[in-house]
Amino acid sequence: MTQTIDPFQVAPRALDPMLAFEQAIAAWGLEVSLVHLVKLRASQINGCGFCVHMHTREARKDGETEERLYLVGAWRESSLFTPREQAALAWTEALTMIAKGPPTEPEQAALAAEFTEEERVKLTLLVGAINTWNRLAVAFHMPHPVRGAA
Repeated sequence: MTQTIDPFQVAPRALDPMLAFEQAIAAWGLEVSLVHLVKLRASQINGCGFCVHMHTREARKDGETEERLYLVGAWRESSLFTPREQAALAWTEALTMIAKGPPTEPEQAALAAEFTEEERVKLTLLVGAINTWNRLAVAFHMPHPVRGAA
């Protein structure tokens, strides 16, 4: 597909609040590895190649293993994710696919068992942010970089 609009070129000032939000998210104290997993899982669900590419590369750069990255889409079937990560991934899926209905009581309980109330708010905002980025990238067919491309 051909990119239809480059939002960074067409409306850079409109993206300033989102970029500032990303800086705020980084300073919230959630584990960097958890943030990467959440961003990757939402991007997979939304079919955002640009963001899947970016977040897998960022996660690897920050020390995430290839094996865990391969298994993010099948996290329920893997023993490689902690209960905290599992709760965050379930929450990410529930919020990303919110048209199916609100998060269930078991999802709420799993989240509450692993995250403080403040962390739950931060995690919810993180999921909202990556979903917004995914929508921009998917809507305008933003291409991911291709190794070896000029």
